[in-house]
Amino acid sequence: MKIITELTLAELTAELKAMGEPSFRAKQIHEWIYRKNAASWDAMSNISKDLRQKCAEKWKFTSVEECESVKSSDGTEKLLLKLHDGELIEMVIIPAEKRITFCLSTQVGCPVGCLFCASGRNGLTRNLAMHEIIGEFQTGCAKTGRLPDNIVFMGIGEGLLNYENLLSAIERLTENEYFGMGVRRITVSTSGFVPGMLKLAERQQELNLAISLHAPNDEIRSKIIPGKISYPISEIMEAADVYREKCNRMVTLEYTLLDGINDSPDAASALAEIARKHHAKVNLIPYNDTGSDFKRPSDKKINKFEQIIDRAGVAVSVRRERGSDRAGACGQLRHQRS
Repeated sequence: MKIITELTLAELTAELKAMGEPSFRAKQIHEWIYRKNAASWDAMSNISKDLRQKCAEKWKFTSVEECESVKSSDGTEKLLLKLHDGELIEMVIIPAEKRITFCLSTQVGCPVGCLFCASGRNGLTRNLAMHEIIGEFQTGCAKTGRLPDNIVFMGIGEGLLNYENLLSAIERLTENEYFGMGVRRITVSTSGFVPGMLKLAERQQELNLAISLHAPNDEIRSKIIPGKISYPISEIMEAADVYREKCNRMVTLEYTLLDGINDSPDAASALAEIARKHHAKVNLIPYNDTGSDFKRPSDKKINKFEQIIDRAGVAVSVRRERGSDRAGACGQLRHQRS
């Protein structure tokens, strides 16, 4: 059975016409899905019960099912979602003042296997289909009753290794005929998958790109990220330059601070030099315990690291910890259930 979000408006109109329904019914259903944040067929109050039943027999409304919700004291809500084959993924709803960000996954598991991250501990199971990515998004919209202000593809998986489905989902999210999100409100995160970065650059679309660098040199990086999908930092940053030039967007270097591994003053200076040379921003992420052997640096070390980068003239921020009291780290909730 197809998922309703797999259909374009033209396809939905044609399908309903074949069922003997007028074309305006397709527009009504379309509006419920993409403008009114409906959570099910039953929510479509101006559609007859008979037609809703026919649609439910013909198409699934969504391909994801919420099976657990964990809300942190800071308002961050992590959702564990079940897919049609029983596999689990996560999405996160992150409130901040008057803004809401959705953090979405792109794969079931992750092939990169960063040693400090819970997402890839069991490797990659499969890619998410376009409609499954959209299903995550719809779940968040139904929970909040609105579209988010921002979307970050920083959940489970390496999005650029699921390139076609990711880009299809982004098209659905940004096209005015559907959700109509601004492209500059979307961030794609990558571990530094160079072929995917270059391919994304060729689109010349103003998506934000975040690179999970996590080290100032290849020696330290090899201790954090295994070599099977790891590229030299020099190649990653060359691809970042291409992306910035073609897409007119400054990239962000994501850097998880691990005590005694990559948090020295020398590492801060080296990272600042990379960021300055390649006109990048730096986002520091104090390690959120996932049950690995790594530890979070002291606040004093974190502040010192930030100061060194700031004094080098590089834009730097420290990510505020969200959801750390309730299995907030990426992949942690899924890992507990696997």
